[in-house]
Amino acid sequence: MKRVLIVGAGKGGSALLEILYNTKKMNIVGITDINPDAKGLKIAAEYGIPAGTNFDKWINKDIDIIVEATGDEHVLDQLVEKRNRKTVIIPGSVAYIITELMAEKESLLERLKLQTNNQELILNNIHDGMIVVNNQEVVQFVNKSAERIVGIPKERFIGQDIKGIIADTRLPHILRSRRKEVNQRLLLENGKKVISTRIPIINAEEQMLGAFAVFKDITEVMNLAEENTDLKEIKTLLEAIIQSSDEAISVVDEHGTGIMINPAYTRITGLREADILGKPANVDISEGESMHMKVLQTRRAVRRVRMKVGPAKKEVLVNVAPVIVDGKIKGSVGVLHDVSEIQTLTSELKRARQIIRNLEAKYTFDDIIGSSAEMQIALEQAKVGAKTPATVLLRGESGTGKELFAHAIHNESDRKHYKFIRVNCAAIAENILESELFGYEEGAFTGAKQGGKKGLFEEANMGSIFLDEIGELSLHMQAKLLRVLQEGEIIRVGGTTPAAIDVRVITATNVNLEKAIMHKTFREDLYYRLNRLPIYIPSLKERIEDLPELIDYLIQKINQDYGRNMKAINEEAIAYLKQYHWPGNVRELENIIGRAMIYMDMNEEVIRKEHIPNLTTLMESSQPLGEGTRANDTLQHAMEQYEKQYITKVLQEHDYNKTRTARALKISIRNLYYKLEKHRIEKDGMQYFS
Repeated sequence: MKRVLIVGAGKGGSALLEILYNTKKMNIVGITDINPDAKGLKIAAEYGIPAGTNFDKWINKDIDIIVEATGDEHVLDQLVEKRNRKTVIIPGSVAYIITELMAEKESLLERLKLQTNNQELILNNIHDGMIVVNNQEVVQFVNKSAERIVGIPKERFIGQDIKGIIADTRLPHILRSRRKEVNQRLLLENGKKVISTRIPIINAEEQMLGAFAVFKDITEVMNLAEENTDLKEIKTLLEAIIQSSDEAISVVDEHGTGIMINPAYTRITGLREADILGKPANVDISEGESMHMKVLQTRRAVRRVRMKVGPAKKEVLVNVAPVIVDGKIKGSVGVLHDVSEIQTLTSELKRARQIIRNLEAKYTFDDIIGSSAEMQIALEQAKVGAKTPATVLLRGESGTGKELFAHAIHNESDRKHYKFIRVNCAAIAENILESELFGYEEGAFTGAKQGGKKGLFEEANMGSIFLDEIGELSLHMQAKLLRVLQEGEIIRVGGTTPAAIDVRVITATNVNLEKAIMHKTFREDLYYRLNRLPIYIPSLKERIEDLPELIDYLIQKINQDYGRNMKAINEEAIAYLKQYHWPGNVRELENIIGRAMIYMDMNEEVIRKEHIPNLTTLMESSQPLGEGTRANDTLQHAMEQYEKQYITKVLQEHDYNKTRTARALKISIRNLYYKLEKHRIEKDGMQYFS
């Protein structure tokens, strides 16, 4: 503990005395001032600190620090001259700055305290209840309205696990899903009914800090609504909502007589109130039976029934539900959906999804899981490649994540703000692939659009194009691609004028290109163009130590897809999975983990060995050819075994080129892909999955 002497007991010295007295690491041995009535001397007397009018009696004692608080340079000089060599002198100017800073700190603390009090005062006086929990599900704040609605005092809330107070709370789910829930009904244990909005608290770094719920007591309103049994009164209460809805709604009474329609109903059917109100429920039907009458007879709702309504015979989908009060049917409510609108919206949605799929690269290097040496080498090569304009060739088995690498390379490059186009060279028919890649001029062929069409290379200009299954290109298309890579320009089908493009080309294959060159099915000059930056992506069996890390990632991904709350996988299950040879790589791993989670109970949180599909069966199904069928096999199984062997034989004869194999088998390339996946046919341990 430092021994301190304060010289000067005026305003500054008094303030320092107050500060240092409350500091455990400082021992004030005395305070002096030539004025015996100085404020600091009186404060020192209250604290029991020695005081005087002359510092000489302390100067030679064992003093660590002398604070000169008079501001008099003469006094400072005397202290410097008389002090012990080990004693530190703090001048009055420094002491003054410290005093001012501490005063400002106190002012800020007071303002912060006032602001906090004001916020708490506001939250405590709003009519809605509010509960705030941290990311450990522990209650941090509860306002007075929440105490009143829940019926539990604040002292029992703060610091407690929220599930221990409100058993059916959804706040823990919000912490896991990171998504808000708006206007959700909840029945409390005290019988009160509330409408609750729950929102996660996420900081700027995307870290989950907690969540809060704001809820309103609607018990009285709900009780009143439930006691009201008159359908016409319900009609009055709901009429404004129904009239403003974009959904086409019709309401009939218990006899099937129309009592209400809304403007959207008139827009779709062409029928007005005068055509419907007071008329039988089937008056609007052109083809089909009245679903209102069916619901009134069966007391059961019907959904998505197709029929035609109105003079224009508009095709609609109908949902009708009964209105039952105290066990008595009081009528029914129907909602019509225009089929043509649904088809249009579905078409637009598919088109939008396709556009988004074609133009966006969704993944970055952060999405690629794996800390094994093999995967780290591939990642380092890819990151280097992303910073160069060189053509990248991704090599590896199906299911290893070649497309993820293509996304990540684009997103890491300086082209990330431009388009990312993906093309599966094996999935597009040979006769249209050229026009898809390079576009066409007007009149180039029968059915060509007026004005022509841009190709995928032009769409990707300034961005990146990912050519998957590059080994499946015909020699003709290989020559076309080579020109693009050499000249940086394309010529549309039916055109003569070349157009310059600036596109980063990323390719991928699971075919042995070197062997394909030997068999004259792949151009050697194109190979050297593509192979400037080859990146080999290891198979799962080559990086089996990444298995736990991959499984943890897949569990979280599938939790979001299926709305599950799986936490982990146990060691026995991991050991079992490590024994498998994983011909389908990460794609197969995701399939098996997904299947395990689907069949688990909703309350289970840990994947165990018994949840995992039988891998022995999978191993047997991918055994080499020539094992034959068993005598007691079914005809169907025997035929499938023969089909598998025959397709494999033809694949081998055509050096595993799927385009030529499909042509030899006289089936489509898509059908071949289906059969390869169905029979799990593989080459050198590499499975052909689509």
